[in-house]
Amino acid sequence: MTVFYSNGSPTQSLTTDDLRAALQETFAAITPVQNVLLLPPDQTRLFSRAGELTVLCHELLGDRVRDIMPALGTHSAMSPAQLDHMFPGVPHDLFRVHRWRDDVVQLGEVPAEFVREVTGGIYDKAWPAQVNRLLRDGGHDLIFSLGQVVPHEVIGMANYNKNVFVGTGGVSGINESHYLSAMVGIDQTLGIANTPLRQILNYAQDHFCQDLPILYALTVIEQLKDGTKHTRGLFIGDDHDTFFRAAELARQVNITHLPKPPTHVVAYLDPSEFKSTWLGNKAIYRTRKAIATGGRLTVLGPAVEEFGEDKRIDHLIRKYGYRTKSEIMRLVDENEDLANDPSAAAHLVHGSPENRFEVVYAAGHLTDEEIRGVGFTPGNLDELMKRYDVNKLQDGFHTDIDGSEFYFVQNPALGLWEAPLN
Repeated sequence: MTVFYSNGSPTQSLTTDDLRAALQETFAAITPVQNVLLLPPDQTRLFSRAGELTVLCHELLGDRVRDIMPALGTHSAMSPAQLDHMFPGVPHDLFRVHRWRDDVVQLGEVPAEFVREVTGGIYDKAWPAQVNRLLRDGGHDLIFSLGQVVPHEVIGMANYNKNVFVGTGGVSGINESHYLSAMVGIDQTLGIANTPLRQILNYAQDHFCQDLPILYALTVIEQLKDGTKHTRGLFIGDDHDTFFRAAELARQVNITHLPKPPTHVVAYLDPSEFKSTWLGNKAIYRTRKAIATGGRLTVLGPAVEEFGEDKRIDHLIRKYGYRTKSEIMRLVDENEDLANDPSAAAHLVHGSPENRFEVVYAAGHLTDEEIRGVGFTPGNLDELMKRYDVNKLQDGFHTDIDGSEFYFVQNPALGLWEAPLN
């Protein structure tokens, strides 16, 4: 097991030339490859620089890149415009769509005993390690997974083998992973590298992927208060140490510790990234540990037009709404449709403020009735966008027009905000 490239610090700022040189160094160090599968994220990780890494891989390897599969997980397939935006110049005929309900194979099963041990008895079912069949049957001599390590509500720190087992995973694997994480608890997961779910995925990688030539390239990105983004690190390797190096740097640069819990947080959802609450609820996940009890979160989502990106999950979100963990657990016990989609149930738990603060959701393409129906307070997008000018505001505390104080978050997907217990 090898770390091929490791470069990162809180003051680093890697350029395109740096990324290219790192890839050249890596490709020179491994056995010459002729049949490469690239696994980048989709447009919901637009600022990960994985798109740029994909373009550089295509530039350096040429026709040796035979397949590119965005690790969609449950997300919708990327449109031609999105492909052009994230992967400029890469031919569309190289891209493959991951269909999480159809195109998967099971590599093995993490034993229930191990799952029970790492979750402290909270969950005791075996976990199926599923991937898209192209990974197993495509005949590739390199499977190159590209992405960003950043605090994440399901896995603790995003990416690494999550990009494989969830990004190209199947119904059972995705459902069970999300639900067991929700049962462990989001506040016991966010920003932590070695979570129970990570240990489960690491077990699957160690035991079931010996014949898969998987290599990981992991970026760490920091967005400064002025909106500029800096690549603080790039780590390329095929082992757990590669991930843990990246996760430690992400912990340093992606977690903001506030001196006090704000009573009002305003979070903006970039239209190029967020078109659903399934994704946009990162505004809730990533700020929940900062917001004062009895406070308010205002979400500005100009492009939000649906709840779930999967039609069945969208239906379940509309039917049951965002409720407390105890309520969702009861509903799972009582309703077969929700019990059959544990990832939807987990999402409903993660998206709930647990009656601790109010969520005002200003969605560009959902009605007030739809927003109210899932448990949020509707917000007038036009009025709120005028009140909170996202082109001028920087991350931090500001004074509102009524003299009250609010804290602004430019992009909740790029970090985690915490404040002293309140």
